[in-house]
Amino acid sequence: MKMVSEVVELLKENLPVTQEPFVLSGDVNTGLVLVDVVNGFCTVGAGNLAPKQHDKQISQMVEESARLARVFCEKKWPIFAFLDSHHPDIPEPPYPPHCIAGTDEAKLVPALQWLENETNVTLKCKDCIDGFVGCLEKDGSNVFIDWVKNNQIKVILVLGICTDICVLDFVCSTLSARNRGFLPPLKDVIIYSGGCATFDLPVSVAKNLGDAIAHPQALMHHIGLYLARGRGAKVVSEVSIKAL
Repeated sequence: MKMVSEVVELLKENLPVTQEPFVLSGDVNTGLVLVDVVNGFCTVGAGNLAPKQHDKQISQMVEESARLARVFCEKKWPIFAFLDSHHPDIPEPPYPPHCIAGTDEAKLVPALQWLENETNVTLKCKDCIDGFVGCLEKDGSNVFIDWVKNNQIKVILVLGICTDICVLDFVCSTLSARNRGFLPPLKDVIIYSGGCATFDLPVSVAKNLGDAIAHPQALMHHIGLYLARGRGAKVVSEVSIKAL
């Protein structure tokens, strides 16, 4: 653990991620995007990719997701929530079966299940890592693009799991689509670092799991934020609400 923490600090020193506080206000149309805050990734013991024990980073992500979701719902600001959901007969290598459609794994965590009844919330089940791609329909339309356009969203605030996998892929695709002019009037993609999390698979554990790839949590969380920042996303250290 000491070696990993030293590597993380070295990484932060040499590959810093600039972060500033972000203040939400009604002055700019802002949408909240929640990525895969489902039992299968967040609730202890809920499935193959769920934490095996309490995880501080994941718990904080869930708490911040719930806090900001409450704010957005109180103000009737738009929310788009991805739910990882897979057909049992269609694998997603290199991962083991997870978040099978119709099971509790594919449902929002208890702290967010109330979102299902909110009129300002769009829920989208996805069967792939990249939520932007998961929003593509057979007729060529894209549910996420329509959500941005219909709500005239200029800023999206992204929270969820995993920082370096589903969050990163979604953010990168969204930025590419924005740069190509497919997402007017979207201007900024903001990632809240304290509202994101990833899983922890230390080297000591991974080496006993066959083909598993080590995935130190703090290290990969930072790398995810760094890569997103390099693609053009803004990373913020905290999110507060503008006082009236």
